[in-house]
Amino acid sequence: MYKNVCFPHMIEVKLPFKLTIIGVLFSLSMFGQRGDTWITLSKVTFTSTFNPEFMIETRQPKLSEAVESLNGEEIELDGYIIPLTGQISQSTFMFSRYPQATCFFCGKAGPESAMQVLMKDGKKVKITERKVKLKGRLLISPQAESGLLYTLDNAEITE
Repeated sequence: MYKNVCFPHMIEVKLPFKLTIIGVLFSLSMFGQRGDTWITLSKVTFTSTFNPEFMIETRQPKLSEAVESLNGEEIELDGYIIPLTGQISQSTFMFSRYPQATCFFCGKAGPESAMQVLMKDGKKVKITERKVKLKGRLLISPQAESGLLYTLDNAEITE
């Protein structure tokens, strides 16, 4: 044991016990982060180039290996439904990591934070402002004309 001169009121513990505590805390923090698919989907960088045909600057995505490994895989993620029409229920809609006020289309986030959703068997879901959890097969299309990188196909609400 050593003398704690900075914090003399603290209980001194032996080194192996400290390492065990640190290991448990590290494991718990890693477990909590592993489930956030949005963090993985955000691992995208962009390069800007000038498009002389349209006379504008465009951004091309470069996907990380972690993102590419999810292509075609079933994923589950929390987010917000962004309706595409004024209908109360929809089977195709946008899904965002953020509420509508800060979503990709409002200019506050990037295209990696939103995706198109196609519900399983065309099932319509009621539009809500609450956070929901979806499960489905992720399809990645970095060259999509819509500017969207991701589509969640065959999706179902799980919560």
